Order: sequence, then C-alpha cells, then structure tokens
Amino acid sequence: MATTKISQSLPPNIDPTNAPLAFGTRALPKLNRELQDDSLITRQRALMALCDQVHNPEKVHESINVGCMESLKYLLNDPDNTIRQKTTEVLSIMVTHNVGRTSFLENGVINALSKLFDDQIEIVRRNCHICIEVLSEIPSGALGIVDAKLIPKLVEKLKIELEEMKELILDTLHFCMRVDATSALNAGLMPVLKDLLTHTSSIIRGAAARDLMDVTVPLAGKNAACSDPDIIPSLVKLLTDANTDVAARAAGALMTITITTQGKYKALESGAIPALKDLINSEKSEARLNAIKALTTLAEAPRGRAKLLENVKDISEHESDSSKAVARAAEIAKKVITWKP
Repeated sequence: MATTKISQSLPPNIDPTNAPLAFGTRALPKLNRELQDDSLITRQRALMALCDQVHNPEKVHESINVGCMESLKYLLNDPDNTIRQKTTEVLSIMVTHNVGRTSFLENGVINALSKLFDDQIEIVRRNCHICIEVLSEIPSGALGIVDAKLIPKLVEKLKIELEEMKELILDTLHFCMRVDATSALNAGLMPVLKDLLTHTSSIIRGAAARDLMDVTVPLAGKNAACSDPDIIPSLVKLLTDANTDVAARAAGALMTITITTQGKYKALESGAIPALKDLINSEKSEARLNAIKALTTLAEAPRGRAKLLENVKDISEHESDSSKAVARAAEIAKKVITWKP
C-alpha cells in the first residue's frame, strides 16, 4: 500500500559513485570545477562521471574545450591512488582520439605522465604506458616523446616491468625509432633487446626482433649488432621459430644488419642461408619478403653468391608471387645471385 513516507534510498538508476550531471552544455563545465574541488570524494565522483562521458567522441572534444585536460594533468600528482588510477584511465580513452592527442602535446601531458612510470600502483603504470604508446603512433606524438627525453627511461623500464607493459614499451620504442633511432641506441637498447630475443613470450620475441631491425637502421646500430657475438646467431635461431611473425621479423632484422660487409659474413658464419631458404616458402608474405631481401644482401658477398647459385630456381619461382612486393624482390634477388663480373 502506498504511503506518504519519503524513502531515504537513492533511485535504482542512480550510481552513488558518480557525480550527478548538470543538464546539457552545463554538464562538463560543472565536472571540470568538481575535478578541482578540495574534497577528495567530490574529485573521485567527478572522475567517475567524466570517465563515462569521454567514451563519446563528442564529449572528448567538449571536455577539452572546457579545460578538463589541464585539470587532469594536475590530478596526475594527486596523492590518492584512486584519483591517479581514474585520471590515467580517462586520459587513456581521450588519447585514442586525434583531438585528445593534439591536446596532450599542447598541454605538456607527456612529462606529467612519465612521472608515474614509477608509481606503486600497477594499473596506473599500465594506463600511462597505454597513453604513451597510442600517442607514439602519430609522428608528432613520437617526436614529442623523443623531445621529452623519455627514451632512456623507457629502455630502463623495459628491463624491469611486467610482461604486459614490456609489450607496450616495445611498441612505443618502435614508433619512436622511426623518428630517432640513435637516441634508443645511445640509451643502451641493443643489449636489452638481445636478452628479449629469447623470451618465453612469442609476442615479446617478435617485438624485440622488430625493434632490433629499427635500431639497426643507422650505421652505428649495424656496427653495434655486429660487434656483439650473440645477436646475429640469436636472430638466425629465430628464423625457425614456431611463430611465423617472430621468424618474419628476425629475417627483417637480418636484412637490415647484413647491408654491411661485416654483417654479411657474420650471418653467413652463423648459418643464415639454410634457414632463410626455408622461410621463402612461408605462407606469410612478410616472411617471404624479408627472407628474400636478406638472401639478396647475402648474395652480394662472393661466398653467399656461391651458396645461393644452386637455389636460383627456388627464388625465381616467387617472381609470380601473389604479393607484388615479393615478386619484385625475387626478380632483384635473381639478378644479384646470377650477376657475373
């Protein structure tokens, strides 16, 4: 039976952890003011509500226009664990949008996030690495990370972080090395990648081989790889890895390193040709392409050409490959192998 007594309970569709939203265009300005409130519970509830709002791309743009990015940057230094966690979560959503990445760069959020790489809370560090990785996917973002001098810190974290975050760091370094590979080389990335080539995770092995290809683009990187007695043999071993992606990326790294004469002979001494010959018949076009290109560079050495002359037929069969890039690479490889002075 209905009574006139008013219940003290909230309606069932009200979330008590979220701040109540104002109507229409006043919602986000109100949330932004609450993000700056002195009361901890007010800041927490405002963050919870904002996290729900920014899943809508239109709200991301609107929240940046009302100044939420500046407020979030300030909250990264908050002593409360929940505040830092939800702040980094909101930022990890906003950075997936172009307007969010632009705002990151304009407001100097990169440096503020990097301070949380040492945070005691795992989820906070993870969210920070997600933000930095997504930001690095655009050239201006990668340049911003390099300019912020974050490469040495990322290399250090690559040694000690959890596996999931190592994957994110390797991806970040991959994009950053497209802008500046020398910084990573000078930060000591080469020996770290060498250790990761034997990691139990195929994802990390493959990412390490891919990053090794990136860091050996400069001549200094090629020389550093050749001076280490274990790197080229480790890459040759990965050519027979059960995971095709790992083998393809190992072939790509060898392709880059063997551009130098020293790299050619070290690869030949490590038995690269037999493994590469098997890889040219892989179902994965990337593996076929990288293997053929690596064999082409090895054929530039007289010893390599002599070994490959008997395999010209196998390589020439790929001149009609379904991949145009592989077909073109096979044509070039045939010319190099059959070249006579």
